[in-house]
Amino acid sequence: MAGWSVWLQFVIIVGVIGFSGTRLSKYADALAEKTGLGRTWTGLVGLAVVTSLPELVTGATAVLWVKAPDIAVGNLLGACMLNVVILAVADLLYAPGPVLTAADRGHILAAAFGVIMLGVATLGVMARPPLANFNIGHVGLSAPVLILCYLMAMRATYRYQKRQRAEYLREHEEVLLYPHLSLRQAAWRFGGHALVVMAAAFWLPQVATQLAQLMGWHLFLVGTIFVAVATTMPELVVTISAMRLKAVDLAVGDLLGSLMINVAMLGVMDLLYIRGPLLQAVGPEHASTGITVIVMVGIAIAEMIYRPQVKVLRWMSLGAFLLAFLYAAHIFVQMLTA
Repeated sequence: MAGWSVWLQFVIIVGVIGFSGTRLSKYADALAEKTGLGRTWTGLVGLAVVTSLPELVTGATAVLWVKAPDIAVGNLLGACMLNVVILAVADLLYAPGPVLTAADRGHILAAAFGVIMLGVATLGVMARPPLANFNIGHVGLSAPVLILCYLMAMRATYRYQKRQRAEYLREHEEVLLYPHLSLRQAAWRFGGHALVVMAAAFWLPQVATQLAQLMGWHLFLVGTIFVAVATTMPELVVTISAMRLKAVDLAVGDLLGSLMINVAMLGVMDLLYIRGPLLQAVGPEHASTGITVIVMVGIAIAEMIYRPQVKVLRWMSLGAFLLAFLYAAHIFVQMLTA
């Protein structure tokens, strides 16, 4: 297949995912209002699930069809890194001050669970005998731990959000932003764009494999950079749309929720990869990505706790700058060593 054709397919997939992703934030915000669940919970679960569909479909296709575990793991961990660095984009778009200062403190709970899950996944990649021998059939021990951690995180954040919402409603009168939309209309439109995102993501691993062969790149590099960029397009466009709506918690909740789902999906991909434990079938380079993301999430947690009132670098907070710097440095190093 001609080189331009492979690149054209990649660009089309990115465009389709980005187009439908722009619509998801609006209808997710409407669902948050109609269901009464609140923006933090809706962003953390509902919107995060949908914007993570490309990663899910891409990962499943990579392990079941293309037989490329490095693309699946690189995509998911690379997407985690991009989810965190998109917080820096949100910070640039939020004029009043550091965006993480304006975010609800409930996001700290989600971020903490994210660090725990990333630690488990990174240990899974780094595991050597005898630890690597503790498996359940073809599934590594990390898989059920990751899935269980995600379920515990959702339960904890739901209970926190429910308590916070009850306190807010006792003190404030809720203002409706979408009186023209019914719950059914919002749900149908949300679901329609979710299906479009899934359809585009289905073809992504095959195109990514062709791209790696065309350019002579390692599958780890393609998965961590190019596939991750494509599959995180919904998070990027949703974040931009949410910031235009001044829905800070929807944006931050989506990004941190997507991060947790991406790590949990490593457990799901392990179940699907019948050749053996998934995290032991990939290159050790993925551990560096996991460690870098842990450091980045730690920076985000520190800024949410410290809550600076002004942006030190005028357009960007110090935390946001460090997130962008770490991402760029990691990609630069990986490009040099690929």
